[in-house]
Amino acid sequence: MDRLKNNNLRQAGTGIIFLLLAAAILWAAAEGFSGNWRYNFQKQILKSAEEMYMPGLSYLNRAPGKTLSQWMREGALCWFPLAAYAEDHAAGDPAIEDGETLAKILEAQANDENAVDENGNLIGSDSGSESSSQNVAPTVDMSIEKLRDFDYLLSNFYTVDSSTMIGPEQLNADDLLSRNMKIDNTTGGPKILIFHTHSQEEFADSTPGDPATSIVGIGDYLTELLNAKGIETIHDTGVYDIINGKLDRSNAYENAEASVRPILEANPTIEVAIDLHRDGVAEGTHLVTEINGKPTAKIMYFNGLSRSRANGDIEYLYNPYIQDNLAFSLQMQLESETLYPGFTRHIYLRAYRYNLHLLPKSLLVEAGAQTNTVEEMRNAMEVLADTLYHVIVEE
Repeated sequence: MDRLKNNNLRQAGTGIIFLLLAAAILWAAAEGFSGNWRYNFQKQILKSAEEMYMPGLSYLNRAPGKTLSQWMREGALCWFPLAAYAEDHAAGDPAIEDGETLAKILEAQANDENAVDENGNLIGSDSGSESSSQNVAPTVDMSIEKLRDFDYLLSNFYTVDSSTMIGPEQLNADDLLSRNMKIDNTTGGPKILIFHTHSQEEFADSTPGDPATSIVGIGDYLTELLNAKGIETIHDTGVYDIINGKLDRSNAYENAEASVRPILEANPTIEVAIDLHRDGVAEGTHLVTEINGKPTAKIMYFNGLSRSRANGDIEYLYNPYIQDNLAFSLQMQLESETLYPGFTRHIYLRAYRYNLHLLPKSLLVEAGAQTNTVEEMRNAMEVLADTLYHVIVEE
């Protein structure tokens, strides 16, 4: 009887080990066998062992803000994994939760790059504001050897908003730089569409209510410059952030998509979509550099990852072109830094989508800010048009 009991225990133990190994293999496959999966797996095993067999040490290492009762509850669940599984998969009302989540996501996306009141005035200030700077030689090593280092690439070329996260499997220099961003300029028809989700953005010396001195007028100038370079470009001047005569950005991205999609369908030759904005900064901040002897507003390329740090991928904001979007902005960033050092700020990564799913070569540009002049903005468009030409046309 004892021998039979021991055999049963060994069989049960073997079965548990087999299940754990199978789970590890499936998890590694889901991770795509990236270079970090072994490390993460070992880390999780050590963490679980610490929680189960060295609870005192686990308590000392608990996450900041976690209460004693929370820690004790989690420790108890380690000994009863079925209870933990049942709790994690407890049934709820997904329709209500999803609806509330979607509303919050869309609201957060609508208030993306700056916060303004109904009159378009900046709310609050930016503690991380930048001061004006002059044109300088590039100080960042842009060799492929350096760019292959994820930490180097991230720290020197990106700012990651606290709302999202990104890893080395996505921010892979070899992948992003190998993607072809060239357009087919041998066929007729427009190649670039410029539009403005936030059409009411103005500058330090804009004439209130005059579109020619707002971001729309700056878009007109960029369109003119690109057409002069032989890249047929059309400019959508639709207004998507005015509702019932008042500034209302709550559905601006949805409104813009509803109008931009038909334009793209009517013009299938369009390969590049540019949503041109201006940023909002503290009033003491002046985003300007000197290029070719002219004061020039600095710009920032902006990417949405459709992923929140808290909940992971945002299914409502699915974007099949995230990697292409990242490739486009990185190639623009490197070309900008090569041709016009100091012209760009770091690429900004945020959690939402921002209509970057409309085309693989979609670009959201934050050009200058409300403290820049119209002249500085027009000078920036000359530099942006030249950079764009080098990335999408010149061999």
